[in-house]
Amino acid sequence: MYKRECDTASECIAEAKEYNKQRYERTDMEPDFKEGDHVLVSTLNVNNLKGKKGLRDSFVGPFTITKLIGKSGVETGKDRFTSRNKAYTPQDIVEVEDSPGLVKEDQTEW
Repeated sequence: MYKRECDTASECIAEAKEYNKQRYERTDMEPDFKEGDHVLVSTLNVNNLKGKKGLRDSFVGPFTITKLIGKSGVETGKDRFTSRNKAYTPQDIVEVEDSPGLVKEDQTEW
């Protein structure tokens, strides 16, 4: 009886491992950002913005990617919130589509 319970537990553990592996592989995607890309940063985990949380913008930026940190991080240039470069995870970043209203760092607004 003890052996049957151990076998059942082993099967359940193997099924759980396989389920978790499939779920991880489905959501774990390597970011397709490159150095020099313009991105927006999510304000969900940023605590130094003023104002009520519900009235804040969802994203701030655009920022230029200055360095890729493996496949789990992206470093942007200095921003208006800090005087140093900031590192973010790819989950906090959205790539900016080129649009006529977008003013990049090397351009001036007209």
